Amino acid sequence: MKQWLLFETLRGYQKNYLAKDIFTGLLIAAVSIPISMGYAEVAGLPAVYGLYGSVFPILFFAAFTSSPQFILGVDAAPAAIVGAALAALGIEAQSEAAMQYIPMMALFTGLWLLVFYFLKSGKIVNYISTPVMGGFISGIALTIILMQIPKILGSSSGTGELLELSEHILEAVKQIHLLSAALGAGALLLLMAAKKYAPRFPAAIVLMVLGVAAARMFHVEDYGVKLLASVEPGFPGFSLPDFRQVDITHAAGRSLTIAVVVMAETLLAENNFASKNHYKIQDNREILACAMGNLAAAFTGTCPVNGSISRTVMNEQYGGKTQAVSLTAGLSMLLLLLFGTGFIGSLPVPVLTAIVIAALTNVVELRLAKRLFRISRNEFYIFAAACGGVLLLGSVYGILIGILLSFVEVILKATDPARTFLGIVPGRDGFYDLKRNHSARPIDGVVIYKFSENLFFANIKIFQQDIENSVKENTKCVIVDAAAVTDIDITAADGLAAAADALEKKEIQFYFTEHPASMNEKLRRLGMGEMIEQGQIRRTITAALSAYGMEKRPYPLEEGEDQSQTGTLLAEQEDTLEEFAWAFGDEAVEKIEQKVRRIMESIRRLPDMERLAEAGIPEQADAWKHLGAIDEDEVLRRIELHVDELPQSLSGNRKLVLSLLERRRITIEETLKKENPEVLEKLRKSRKKLEKRLEQQNPEAARKLHQWEEDLKNIEQAEKIDAAGEF
Repeated sequence: MKQWLLFETLRGYQKNYLAKDIFTGLLIAAVSIPISMGYAEVAGLPAVYGLYGSVFPILFFAAFTSSPQFILGVDAAPAAIVGAALAALGIEAQSEAAMQYIPMMALFTGLWLLVFYFLKSGKIVNYISTPVMGGFISGIALTIILMQIPKILGSSSGTGELLELSEHILEAVKQIHLLSAALGAGALLLLMAAKKYAPRFPAAIVLMVLGVAAARMFHVEDYGVKLLASVEPGFPGFSLPDFRQVDITHAAGRSLTIAVVVMAETLLAENNFASKNHYKIQDNREILACAMGNLAAAFTGTCPVNGSISRTVMNEQYGGKTQAVSLTAGLSMLLLLLFGTGFIGSLPVPVLTAIVIAALTNVVELRLAKRLFRISRNEFYIFAAACGGVLLLGSVYGILIGILLSFVEVILKATDPARTFLGIVPGRDGFYDLKRNHSARPIDGVVIYKFSENLFFANIKIFQQDIENSVKENTKCVIVDAAAVTDIDITAADGLAAAADALEKKEIQFYFTEHPASMNEKLRRLGMGEMIEQGQIRRTITAALSAYGMEKRPYPLEEGEDQSQTGTLLAEQEDTLEEFAWAFGDEAVEKIEQKVRRIMESIRRLPDMERLAEAGIPEQADAWKHLGAIDEDEVLRRIELHVDELPQSLSGNRKLVLSLLERRRITIEETLKKENPEVLEKLRKSRKKLEKRLEQQNPEAARKLHQWEEDLKNIEQAEKIDAAGEF
């Protein structure tokens, strides 16, 4: 199967990619050394485990991913959540318990991601808003920065949330080690300057080399500067996390949060890069790739891994084309572990800490916060709440607060939706916002209310109040433009019916229009089929105006102003029987047949059959009158199908009935020929389609009708022959 094809991004590899892919891979490996080591310490592992996490997890991700450029690695968010989990459980960083707990979290992260993969949960990221994710990640990054500040000052890293971290920083300030602070602050200033003035310069690598050189030349450790622990060359190999040493419930629960963050952050970033660089990825396959990367991390004893935006940006900047970049980076890191770990014991902790803090400043979403503050204060407050929640209460509560506030915002938006009143602009088609269009005027006696949100329990009162407040002494008709309404709950359905009843008591006609046909089925299920039967549910605003009695333009303006509009017959535009199909869905044919039978009943009561030929079909005093020519032609044809249902007094006069019906159809055709040739052409095409439909819907009646028509033709021909003979 294609989805299991390994190294898919390397298919059709071009030789001209090789040089840039190898160069970029080496550069990413070099940059990953200080960053991954720092993040490993954040997670509670010895720094070298950051290098372990930069070998097999990256290679496994490259094997399964569909993204040609995205890079996996030991990253900020998972490391911070793991570090916070250790602190919450009272587990000391780099202790034996931490060394057991952290790989178990990586294992469960991988397993949760596998569950997401099999559930095809890639689209779940659509339900995590940008403010929530941005605030959450920013809160994580700020928490880690606050944890790292004491290390620059010469103390150990802080733990806990904002209050505890602040206390730890104050203690570190009181016991500051000046040389450590000078090294760390100086390195941080250089990194920030390089970020601003030379963003493509690998400043982190240069500072790491300078830090190692300074330690070896000046022996800064003799002056109290802490160095990283030395590491023997080699790789720890694969091992299964020990389930007996870990609280499985805690590990699985915390890992679920990590898995969601990894999936959301990776997919959001990958789709952004894919869109920008004009290629496609498979969301579900990316979840699988992240799962395999985290399982590899678990079996090498390291922390959960994540898609790295900063390293992917570097890959893009330096021209990497395929996952050969990841292969180069992973294999380079493996060679480093096997033959070049001697430098690790000479790297000053303040310098490595400065590199980590500088990297984390890229993760804090200051630009997003400024943008939200400028264009959407509510979303900015959600961002701030998610960020503040992480800082004050921890990562889990932070994201829960952000998501909860997102739902609150959705409800607030839905309870105060965009809504307006519409009118017409003389000389132009359509209906326009009366507030935004100075030329728009209300139609005399008609209120057209546009409601731009689904109707549910939280906004139906606003809907009712707006309509109630809009009614004036001269109001005779209220029409709702519900084009944006795609759903309605039972509370809103009851409120809609109540609004219609209240208007009916005031002798004001009410119509609900423009909504999709699927809404009509929902209305019927909610017990509002009577509104459809009565014609209060109409397909368009013009259909509602026609049903109200305004069949032709120009419509009368409320202010009595003169206007110039084309006098068009709305019934011709509205296609009433098509509206039947829209309103009644699967029951449309049955409803049309019911109307035909009502007309048949009216024919029974006609005192003079000749009236049928002159006046057309009897106009029913129901909601679905005002038929246009094409629709009347169809109804006449359907009446012909039911001619055998005429009462006994008329059944013997079947020939007269059929001829009168046919005469009326001819009259319609002749009228259109004079007044509207375009509609006549449409009528002729409609007749052909109608015959096919009728033969499918009622084949026996159609067969009888065709036989009667044939008999009538034969009789007429015989009468002509007889008449000619007599002559």
